[in-house]
Amino acid sequence: MIEIDITKKLFSAQGEFTLALQLSIEQGEFISLFGQSGAGKTTLLRCLAGLEKPDGGTIKVNGETWFDSRVATMLPARHRRAGYMFQDYALFPNMTVRGNLEFALRPEGDRKRVAELIEMMGLGELQQRKPDTLSGGQKQRVALARALAAEPKLLLLDEPFSALDHTTRVRLQDEVMRMQRHYGLTTVMVSHDISEVYKLSQRVLVIEHGRIAKQGTPAEVFKAGQANGKFSFAGEVLDIETADVVFAVTLLVGNQVVRVIATADEVKSIKQGDRVMLMSKAFNPVLVAVGSL
Repeated sequence: MIEIDITKKLFSAQGEFTLALQLSIEQGEFISLFGQSGAGKTTLLRCLAGLEKPDGGTIKVNGETWFDSRVATMLPARHRRAGYMFQDYALFPNMTVRGNLEFALRPEGDRKRVAELIEMMGLGELQQRKPDTLSGGQKQRVALARALAAEPKLLLLDEPFSALDHTTRVRLQDEVMRMQRHYGLTTVMVSHDISEVYKLSQRVLVIEHGRIAKQGTPAEVFKAGQANGKFSFAGEVLDIETADVVFAVTLLVGNQVVRVIATADEVKSIKQGDRVMLMSKAFNPVLVAVGSL
């Protein structure tokens, strides 16, 4: 069980605001933090990892105090047993793949864990290579293996697949899900990808301006108040064109480009680049802006 009750002053393009979060995370739970950039999602990850200090509050993990402002407790990052998978990989360029994993081992850690992770992640042929010789997908597998090498109690993922192509992203999502279940890891992921959140998460926290605006299962959060349909897909608006009295909306759904007809009411709240849900009601496709759910 992870218990979080923290505050921290932050600054965004809209000005100063306070991150103020209270939440509990069950052992082995996979939760996602969803919301606009600058809302405080990555700051929460960094506070959990010990890379940033909250202004006040407490963080407790399985009864152990990692942070408590009342008694000036701030457990150093190296003692937190938190594996952090950075968005930019953050691999040591002068070390081989195996060297990166061995460096992450705890002082009392078993070196057999490195061999186990190399085998499980399919890194055998890459283990003597350095990061600058690897593809993006290969680097991401190494970054995940390194995060797991320290036998973490908590796995933190900061938009781990955002820079990858669709095929590689789906494959690595499967790897994360498999490893998370294999080790029973409590996992917190920052993501802007609704399909990714649906696939991996048990619970979603929508963070807006430093607060939890909504939470629940992915279905509850992204389909609240909507009638049941025959299908629903998350997509990105590529283009909106006027077609007589209706609109033609071009969407990117996964790696497929889809064109649907929408009404003036449906398009008035969306624009190019927005995330939307494409649903059916009585066999008629309906577009719903994610922000309006």
